[in-house]
This record gives sequence, C-alpha cells and structure tokens, in this order.
Amino acid sequence: MISFFRRALTSWPALALFALVLIAFAVTSIDPSWINGRSSGGTQIATIGGRKLSANEARQRTDLALKQAQRENPELSMAAFTAQGGVDQVIDQLISFTALEAWGRKQGISASDRLIDGEIASTPAFFGLTGRFDRGAMQAALAQAKISERQLRADIAGQLIRNQLLSPIDSGIRMPEGLILPNASLLLEQRSGLIGIVPSAAIPAGPAPTPAEIEAFYKANIGRFTVPERRVIRYALFGENDVAAPAAPTDAEIDAFYKANAATYGASETRSIAQVILPDQKAAADLVARVKAGTAIADAARQAGGEAITTDIARAKLAENASAAVADAVFAAAQGGVVGPIKADLGWYVVKVDAVNAKAERPLAAVRGEIAESLARQKRDEALSTMVGAIEDAIADGASFDDLAKERKLAIVTTPALLSDGRAPDQPEWKAPPELPLLLRSANQMGTDDDPVVETIGAGQRYALVAVSQVVPAAPAPLDKVRDEVVAAVRADRTAKQARAIADAILAKAKAGTPLADAIAQAPIKLPAPAKAGARQIELLRNDRPAPPPLKLMFGMKKGEIRLIAAPNDAGWFLVQLGEIVPGDARNEPALVNSLRDQFRRIASEEYARQFIAAASRDVGVKRNDQAIATLKAELGGQGQ
Repeated sequence: MISFFRRALTSWPALALFALVLIAFAVTSIDPSWINGRSSGGTQIATIGGRKLSANEARQRTDLALKQAQRENPELSMAAFTAQGGVDQVIDQLISFTALEAWGRKQGISASDRLIDGEIASTPAFFGLTGRFDRGAMQAALAQAKISERQLRADIAGQLIRNQLLSPIDSGIRMPEGLILPNASLLLEQRSGLIGIVPSAAIPAGPAPTPAEIEAFYKANIGRFTVPERRVIRYALFGENDVAAPAAPTDAEIDAFYKANAATYGASETRSIAQVILPDQKAAADLVARVKAGTAIADAARQAGGEAITTDIARAKLAENASAAVADAVFAAAQGGVVGPIKADLGWYVVKVDAVNAKAERPLAAVRGEIAESLARQKRDEALSTMVGAIEDAIADGASFDDLAKERKLAIVTTPALLSDGRAPDQPEWKAPPELPLLLRSANQMGTDDDPVVETIGAGQRYALVAVSQVVPAAPAPLDKVRDEVVAAVRADRTAKQARAIADAILAKAKAGTPLADAIAQAPIKLPAPAKAGARQIELLRNDRPAPPPLKLMFGMKKGEIRLIAAPNDAGWFLVQLGEIVPGDARNEPALVNSLRDQFRRIASEEYARQFIAAASRDVGVKRNDQAIATLKAELGGQGQ
C-alpha cells in the first residue's frame, strides 16, 4: 500500500489535517489535472445527509492526493495509485468528512468568519515576502490553482467543524498499566541462536549454458528481458523572462499596502507557550500544582493523561483557539508563569508561558524598500500567473503544443524515448536535464492524443508546457542484445537451485538430530560455520535500518526450532536455529513504558474517532452509488497504462 497515503488516512489527527493539506497543496500547485477537461460529468457517487458528492469532486481530490503521494514516490502513477486502493480511501475519506461536517452542523456547530480568516492568514502558501499573510499572494495562488476563495473558505469551515468534533475525543484517554507493561516487556525480550548460510556464490558455476538452454530460459523469463513502455517527451520552459516587465510600484500603492498590513508592521507581541487541555478541573488543578512545584509541564501532562502542546501564538489567535479569558490570562502573566485552570469549550486549560516575544513598530520609511520589493514581486507573479492562465485557456480551446510554443516563442526540448524513471535505454549516455524529474509525473500518464499540460518547476517561478509525441509500447529486447544478461541469469538460476538443494539437505539432517554446525560441515561444498546471533525485539523496530531477516524470523519461532529463509537478492539461504529466549522486564524502563502508553493512547483515540464518524454517518444517512464509484475507478485506473 502507498505508505504516505496509508499514514495520512489511519490517524485521526492526520484526518483532521488532511483536507487542509489538500487545500495547501492545491494552492501551491499550478495545473491540477482535474481542470483540464477530464471529467465524469455530473454523476453522483454518494449522497450524504442530502448533500450530493460528485464524481468530479472525487476526481479532483484524488488527483491532489496522488500529487501529494508522488512527493514520496515520484514514479507513482494514477493507475498504480488506484490499484493500491488510493481512490477507495479518498472516496471513503470524502464521505466521512462530509458526513461528519453535516452531523456537526445538525448539532449547531459552526465556524466563524474570524476563525476561517485566522486559518487563511496562517497558511504559508499565502505569505508574501514579509513572511506574513499577503492577500495579493493568496489571490494569485488561488487563481493559479483555479480555486475560488469561496471554495477555499467552505473547505476550511468544514474542517474546523470536524476539528471541534474530533479534538475532545483525544482528551482524557488513559490506558491501563495491565495492558502497557506486558507489551513493553515483550519489546525487551531477547532471543538468540545460530545462523548459517548457504551462499549461491559458493556454488561452482558449472559449464557454460548451451544455446538451447539460453533460448529456453529467455522464453520462459521473457518478462525479465522486456523493455517497459517508453515516451518521447516534448516540453518548453517559460518563466518571468517571458512576460513583459510590470510597472514599478507607485508611492500610493506602497502607502496603501502599509496601511492594509498595519498589523504586520505595527508593534506586536507573541508568546511561546506550552498548553495542556484536560476534561477535569481537579486534574487540571493538580497539574498546575505539580508544575509550580518544579515538574516539567510535559512530564506533568503525561502523568495526567494529557499532552503539552508548545507553540508561538498571538493574543487574538489564542482567543480564537481557546477563549478570550485564556488569552487575557496568558498575556497578563510574566515569563515563566503558569496560568489556569481556566474553562473553555474544549476543557480546562493549563498554560505555561515559556517566553515573551515583543516586536517594535516599523515605520513606513524603514520598510518602504521591502514593501516595494514585495509589490514588484507580486506584480511579476500576477503577470506570470496571467500567462499561465492564458496558455491553459488556449489549451482548453484546442491549441496544440506547437501552436503555443510558436506563439510564445518558446524553445522546445525533445527527449529520447524515456522509461518512467527518466532513463533512456536506447541512449544510455544521455543525461536528463534537472527539470525533467518534475515533468515525468504528468508525462508518464499522457498519451500522444492528450492535450498538453502546464507543469510547475520549483517554487512557481518557472513552468513547462509538456506534451508526449510518441509512446513506444513495452516489448522484449531481442535475444542477441541481451544474450550476456541471459547467460548470467542462467548461471545464477543454476547456483540458486543448487544452494536451495544443499540447504534443504542440511535442514533435514538438523531436524533429524544432527547439530546444525555438524550438518553444515557435512555439506558437499565448504561452507562457513554457523554464527551466534541475537537481538531484543525493540532493536528490530528501528527506522534507520532494516532488520536482518534471520533475526526477524527468530521472533516467530519456538525454542530449539530450525527454519530456512531466503537471503535477499537470491544470494542464498539462511538456516536459523532459535536457542534461547530471555523474557523482558520493562518495570525499570519508564521512558519505554511512557512512549508505548502514548502510542496505545493514540491508537485508542483513532479507534474512538472512527467509531464516532461511523455513528455520525449513520445518523445523517449515507447512500453510496457503487456503480458510479466503480466507473470512476475504472477511468482513473486506466490512466498511465
């Protein structure tokens, strides 16, 4: 399964952010493919509480989700994304999001314009050169992505409603020690034994393969010698240098910008805080006492079954997120002070003020140059955005790649026939230009009859008009061109089979009672003696390196058992004998126990959230159009074939 997407859709905090992730991705990505004419019409794939969910909306969200997943795996195609369940998960998520929002509105929950404004103002995609919200930058980004401000605000409003429903679920969940300690002890369990190997490299190569053997192996394994589908890609780069230079900002424009962004340039104060939200007043009061007595707030929060969230925040934002009372108390406290407990919508707040960050006012004279630069950049971005929009409109009206390149006087680059990863098997010496990997994502899904598309290069300052002029079907390479590869493969196949036969014979002897070291020594070829090896289970869970397969196997074996496991890359066979099991004891490992407790608590909160969403869906009523969903999946799955 797609690792990014599975992570994004199996954690309720990720669910709470996923819609906004898509929004943020949309407004920083020009040419979302859903606006290029591919459409499933007005077909409804589901009805949720009276709200109809269209195939077009599902296609839009699927395209955005694919682009996000391609940041981890650039070679991932829409067809593969569909086959691996990505479309199903997007549709399920859309239905869940819509049902939860509908249920929340039914209960009278809403999101104020002020709260929506706060989310928009804190979206990095809408920041100008000052590092703060810039309405011009927002409008340019939305125009590039073909997303209206109304759609953006509606999406954010829905997400804020869902957050209000899901956030309390994560508060106050406590896991019993009878569950945590035994599982933590299992992670500390030590297993050790013997590991022997029959390496394929130790097997004599034997006589050279005969022509008949070579041909038979080639035919039987034709897939191994098939050159995948390739594409000849044509593209033309363009950017700021291809648009007329806009007029310099006037004094009036600079003055207006300064006034409109008075909050940015005026005196301001933010505070670095650590906040904990608990459902019970007494628990919150106890937490305050422990923090004032010297306990770190993060430790005190864990002891209370909560979590300390650290952030830098302004008074207005804190008032929106919590309440005016919380904000007033926090901004009245001195650095190092502890505030609370104070009741707000989500529970009882306890806040520690870690730092007071004050910023003096900056007069217009001091920032005039900065504003002029920001406005000039905005004008250049708008001019480039207008050019992108004009090209996309021309594509929609039927303009060809050659027409557009000629009209805009763009230089055309034509690649050799490329594999999906950008290699050119017919021209191995050819070197891909640096922009090509960013274009392969869309080009690999295009055919010769598809309209050209516009792709973003870098941070939106350069673009490429992309088309595919030829698709070379996958076909087996002629035997005479891959004969050396086939000969090497025949030899490797021989030695792998002989290594397996020797390993099987050793395994049979060991199971019959012969010590493993003796059984290996009696093999018909000289093999290394088995080595002692062992590990704790927790050591096999490290993310920085894969666990050795023989050690992983030990944790699924019985004491004294012997098993066979293939070495990676057909390198031979491991013989694994489990000798000793030493139980773990986590009673003296508080860090491990606390970490596992947090993990279990997150799992529990995710399950509660799923159950809550399911109940809300039943209450508002969800009717799926399975036929329309199947049609959409078939269309999406056929792309990139």
